[in-house]
Amino acid sequence: MEEKLTLLDLQEKIKRGIEGAVPGAVWVTAEIGELNNHYSGHCYLDLIDYKEGGRGVAAKARGVIWSNVWRMLKPYFETTSGVRLEKGLHVLLKAQVSFSPVYGLSLNILDIDPAFTVGELELRRQKAIERLKGDGCMEMNPSLQLPALPRRIAVVSAETAAGYRDFMKQLHQNENGFRFCTELFAAQMQGDDAPQSIVSALERIAERADEFDVAIIIRGGGAAMDLVCFDDYNLALNIAQFPLPVITGIGHDHDFHIADMVAHTWLKTPTAVADFFVGLFVEQEQYIMYLFQRISLTLTQKISVERQKLALLHNSVVQGAANLVSNGRRTLDMLQLRINAANPAKILGNGFAIVAVDGKRASVEDIREGCRVRMVLADGTVEFTVGEVSSVEKRMEQ
Repeated sequence: MEEKLTLLDLQEKIKRGIEGAVPGAVWVTAEIGELNNHYSGHCYLDLIDYKEGGRGVAAKARGVIWSNVWRMLKPYFETTSGVRLEKGLHVLLKAQVSFSPVYGLSLNILDIDPAFTVGELELRRQKAIERLKGDGCMEMNPSLQLPALPRRIAVVSAETAAGYRDFMKQLHQNENGFRFCTELFAAQMQGDDAPQSIVSALERIAERADEFDVAIIIRGGGAAMDLVCFDDYNLALNIAQFPLPVITGIGHDHDFHIADMVAHTWLKTPTAVADFFVGLFVEQEQYIMYLFQRISLTLTQKISVERQKLALLHNSVVQGAANLVSNGRRTLDMLQLRINAANPAKILGNGFAIVAVDGKRASVEDIREGCRVRMVLADGTVEFTVGEVSSVEKRMEQ
């Protein structure tokens, strides 16, 4: 009769068989398909091996780096290699084969060799970086002043590249309606001849440097080997020493090259470069609107203050005029009183009379017999001839 096993019994047999076949740790090469830093501190990976030519997955396994190993392994690997431990990286790792009746086969990763990942190509890359740093090239292009509103853009790209088309569409069809002037300087963007082709394009731009505000180098993403040209020392040196600010948009989010390091500004993709230029104009537009609002507010406040001053001045003038009118009226009243007091009619009404002899103002000595006297009284005028002067009494002057 055939042996009957529980699932656990079967899994235990498989476990003994697998772990017995590979009893110790082994070094394995694979690509990291996924990498997950768990909140517990452990790191879980999907490891992949591809068929020859990259035509499909040949093998796949789960791996785990326990937290006590991960805490030391990650910083050591990244510091030594200069490469982030992430998805897509080809690694040589030391693993202990483990089989769980519940979770199945997994590799308990004990170590990762940074030298393997770095490889000869990466070692050259690191040497180029150190050489550029030694030459003082890392800050040369970033020290150039980027115009506030760069409109004249020299573009280095392949004419038929999707990244170039994406850039042009994103830039020239921006929703804000900003207008830019772009000119393509075509270059080969991958392969052994690409660095020199890009340098030649930059040289053509440099000959007409006064016609442009900025130069950009853009290329869509691709396989790692397709982008190796952007780690070329000579290309990086030309970018560093270029007379215009150079902006790069090469590859995808995870790509970063020496050309990016020495450029004035590094952006992730060609469309990100287009958004960068549009963003500069948006910022300036917002700043102008801010200034307009500040000026408008300042003018409003100034007008309000001046209106208050004008109102105070108006009140002061009105009050002053009222005071002048009042004082004038009082003066007129006093003058009227004086005039009234000096009015001959009023004097005559008090019993006085105006006497004239022979048409002249008379004195006591002028009154003689036979003279013609004219006497003006309050209620009329009397004229008569003096018949007899009985007596003349002259008031003695004091």
